[in-house]
Amino acid sequence: MRHWLAVAALVSAVPAAAQGVVPARVSAAGAAVAEKSIDELQAMLASGKWTSARLTQAYLDRIEAIDRKGPTLRSVIAVAPNALEQARASDARRKAGKLLGPLDGIPVLIKDNIDIKELPTTAGSLALVDNHVGRDAPMVMLLRVQGAVILGKTNLSEWANIRSNNSMSGWSAVGGLVKNPYALDRTACGSSSGSGAAVAASLAAVAVGTETDGSVVCPSAMNGLVGLKPTLGMVSRTHVVPISHSQDTPGPMGRSVKDVAILYSAMIGMDPDDPATIDANNYRSDYAAELSADALKGIRVGYWKPEMSADLAARFDKALDELRAAGAIPVEVKMPELKGLGDAESEVLYTELRDDLAAYLATTPASVKVRTLADVIAFNEANKAAEMPFFGQESFLKAEKTRGTQDPEYLGARAKSARLAGIEGIGAMLEAADAQILVTPTYGTPWLSDPAHGDQFSGPSASELPAVSGYPHLTVPMGLVGGLPAGLSFIGTADSDGLLLRAGYAYEQATHARVAPRYLPSAPADLGPQKRR
Repeated sequence: MRHWLAVAALVSAVPAAAQGVVPARVSAAGAAVAEKSIDELQAMLASGKWTSARLTQAYLDRIEAIDRKGPTLRSVIAVAPNALEQARASDARRKAGKLLGPLDGIPVLIKDNIDIKELPTTAGSLALVDNHVGRDAPMVMLLRVQGAVILGKTNLSEWANIRSNNSMSGWSAVGGLVKNPYALDRTACGSSSGSGAAVAASLAAVAVGTETDGSVVCPSAMNGLVGLKPTLGMVSRTHVVPISHSQDTPGPMGRSVKDVAILYSAMIGMDPDDPATIDANNYRSDYAAELSADALKGIRVGYWKPEMSADLAARFDKALDELRAAGAIPVEVKMPELKGLGDAESEVLYTELRDDLAAYLATTPASVKVRTLADVIAFNEANKAAEMPFFGQESFLKAEKTRGTQDPEYLGARAKSARLAGIEGIGAMLEAADAQILVTPTYGTPWLSDPAHGDQFSGPSASELPAVSGYPHLTVPMGLVGGLPAGLSFIGTADSDGLLLRAGYAYEQATHARVAPRYLPSAPADLGPQKRR
């Protein structure tokens, strides 16, 4: 593997905005793939004027010009050494008339906590730089079977943002700090920061992220993307560096609902090593073919208005009007109080982290010297200057003190959190509105990246209830608020992923709200960080 940053540079923060950043020049081919959908890329390939090899090289050119140079987004940790070889194999299939599906020949990026055979899986930690597993996660195998070109690995919040509550999203010791392509001094959110920034910058057609609570939908919303956190059990988690088997899931990220639907359709499948996926094959479908601009007509949609800034509230009110114009019937509901949900969720995550991480580490090669969470904690202490220049590992320390998944406190917390988030949370709001879908702002807008103080959440967060309940959660761009992206969440009950994609597509087609990034040094409006809670 060829990491593109020298270790000495890995702990650096965002350059001062006063320095300014000029958008990089890219090759003609690199410019030609900017903002192109999967359908448009397939049309280019079908024309005979483009090959998958040329397409893949165009994205590699963009990575070199935008991620390594120019704005230096630091969204891609490494490119696959055989990316062009994969692309040429697709070209041979096309020539022979044996294409494998809509992803054949299309470059896809994979978050660097998911195993692929070409590159190490680091989770952003120097403890795993030698984690050359030489295997694909089953979900990645599904993408390959359908012809996708696995272009490389994306940067992430180290250990998927579980190491510390004071972390700076998008930073890892291996990859440095991911920048938001809309305003380079703003967060790309996390933990799928690199997947979000890379797709927003057209460094690949689509990317795979992972979510435990917010790690797909937050970077999607804050990078102007569509992102789907699927129903738990639709997509395999085997050979994915874990946090929690109760909440972890990979999810697709793209610039349009249709692109996300195409990628998602390719990711679903039963995995005998992941019991949660036992029924997944029942939900394999061409979700893109089911999309309709009329999908919102006559649909009752529950919504709630969390505490938020005046400009975001105004944009959400406009979104409600847009939903009405698309035929939906919005009905306001109140968020239930749900006392103790946050504490119960934390108990579950910390307890499962210790056991689940050890189970993954047990499958890694001898070159990996950490085998338990305690080993990782010791490694971080021994390499403090590189691993903990900005924030510590107090969440790891809490997790190490837990008593395992047979502990009555854990079992009670898991039952409580699932009940509060599911039946008493999402279920109660849907029932109150007599609705199939809930909508609300996904998050606020991107806050300043701040190594001294960590994440400064601005505004609402819609991720907790679907994350804890295992229900699906789709975010779709609402456009810009103060020059920064904001997302609209679509939330439903278990297995309503297709319904959410259809509703999100109808909203997207009615608004075309997404705006491409401009790589500005800072936001056009001076929006200081605002603490949530």
